[in-house]
This record gives sequence, structure tokens and C-alpha cells, in this order.
Amino acid sequence: MSRPAHQASPVRATNWAEIVRLRTLPAAVAPVLLGAGAATSLGTGSLLRTLLAAGVALALQIGCNLANDYSDGVRGTDDQRTGPPRLTASGRVPPRTVKLAAFVCFGIAAALGLALVVLTGQWWLIGIGVTAVAAAWFYTGGPRPYGYAGLGEVFVFIFFGIVATCGTAYVQGGAVPGWLWLAACGIGLIACSLLMVNNLRDINTDPAHGKRTLAVRLGDSRARSAYMVMVFMPVFIAGGSLAWAHIAVGGAWDAMAIIDVVCPLVVVFPFSWRATTAVSAGATGGELIGALRAAGQYELVYGIVIGLAFLIVGT
Repeated sequence: MSRPAHQASPVRATNWAEIVRLRTLPAAVAPVLLGAGAATSLGTGSLLRTLLAAGVALALQIGCNLANDYSDGVRGTDDQRTGPPRLTASGRVPPRTVKLAAFVCFGIAAALGLALVVLTGQWWLIGIGVTAVAAAWFYTGGPRPYGYAGLGEVFVFIFFGIVATCGTAYVQGGAVPGWLWLAACGIGLIACSLLMVNNLRDINTDPAHGKRTLAVRLGDSRARSAYMVMVFMPVFIAGGSLAWAHIAVGGAWDAMAIIDVVCPLVVVFPFSWRATTAVSAGATGGELIGALRAAGQYELVYGIVIGLAFLIVGT
């Protein structure tokens, strides 16, 4: 018996894997790992609080991806995508279901965040959480989505760079050292590179739907240059942050300290280079999906390696 034309098709697990956008999830986990490494180096590390922070970040990231699928889908922005199909635009799932899934994820993030607030006793953090959820929704939702005005990178830098990294350290030790703020800027730039390459992929189709991302505003050539800066600058930032941490925490500045600073950079640099090859070669459309994956892997490696380097500094 055939299905009526208006009825949505069954949803396979692979469809939901695409909407969750597994390639972007390192943007949620990596800064938490970086912040946890810093907190542990200061003697305030907590596995429970790290896991809760990671849960908040992951739930917020997935909720944001679902919210974008819903909002872009109902606006018609995803009708001519060059990347993987989305649930709302493809008609596989009713828009209200995708929207509900987004708010379930936001609810999970709120619940885990509240647990962190209770553990720390810092009730003002609720305001940060509310702001983060609102920013995730209004990125493409609401009557005047700021993502359509080219401000998406600002949201990503603040919440998936500064807040996620420094917040993880803060809920464990009640303070954030200056060198961690610097490192948070580095991982925030990498998170921005994921958004930039994603928008570069759709640079030819977004303007038709009024979506003027930063990539659209800069134009193809300058957007690629900005992407290169977002990818390579964090390597130098990591070097400065590790050197600062050694002076502030380790004390002695000797040959061993120099090795401890240089070795992590040697590890992360090849990943940064690999994340730029497709973009520098002029890849377009679907050809940039590999660059998105490489940028996500780079961010994850960056968070793990630099976080471990901070941990070594404190030993």
C-alpha cells in the first residue's frame, strides 16, 4: 500500500546522525577538555563537573543544530543545499517534531547546567545558561536571526570558545587564570572556522534566501583568507598561552619548559594544515565537507593536546 504524498517518510538513524551533525560536535567537547586540563593543572580538577560541563556543551550544540535545521527549513534556506540533506527541508520529519527535539536538547542542557550551579553555589551562572540557549535559538530562529546578518561567528566564539573553556575551569576552581582566557580565544577561533567553512560551502545559495553570513559578506576570496587565519592563528596562541602558564604555574623557564611548549605545537600543526588544504585549493560546494570534518578533528586534537600540556605544566 503506497503512502500518501503528504505523509512524511520514515526516518532512518542515519538521517538523525546527519542532523545532529557529528562533524561539529568536537566544537562542544574540545573546549571542555581544554578547560578541564587547566583546572587540573591548578589542582582543582573534578571529573564529575567536567562530565556535567561536557553534557551541557553537547546538548546545547545538538539543540542548536536541530534549531537551525528547523528554522532554515521553514524559511526555505535549505531547499537548495550543497551539503547533506536536512530533516525539515527534505520533508522526512514534520517541522514541529524537529523543533520539539531542539527544545528537548535545550532542556537537557538546562538540567545539567542547573546541577553544576547547585554544586558550585554560583547562581548567577543561570543567566549565562539562559543567554546561551537564547543565542542558540535566535541564531537562525525568530523574526530577525542574527546568523542571517553575518554574526554567527560572534556567537560561536563567545559560547563555544570563551564560555565553554573558561566556564569549565571556573565551575571546578572558582577562578580563570589569564593564560586560559588566551587559550580559549584560540579554540574559539577554530570553532569559528567550522562555521566559516560550512557557510563557504553554501556561499552561492544563501544570499537568495536573505542569509548574509560572514562568508557572504566577505566574498569567496576573503572568506577563504579569514578561514586560514581562524585555523593557523590558534597554533601561535597556544604557544603564547603555554609559555604564560609555565611562567605563572611552573615557575622555572628552562630547556624542559621550552620542550613542553614546542612539542604540543608540533602535534597540532599537521592537523591545522590538513584542515586548510581543500579550502586553499579552491574547493567548492560539497567538496568542502571534507574540510569541515578535518576542522572538527583539528579542534578535538587541539583541546586534548593543549589541555594535556596544561596538565603537565602543573605537575
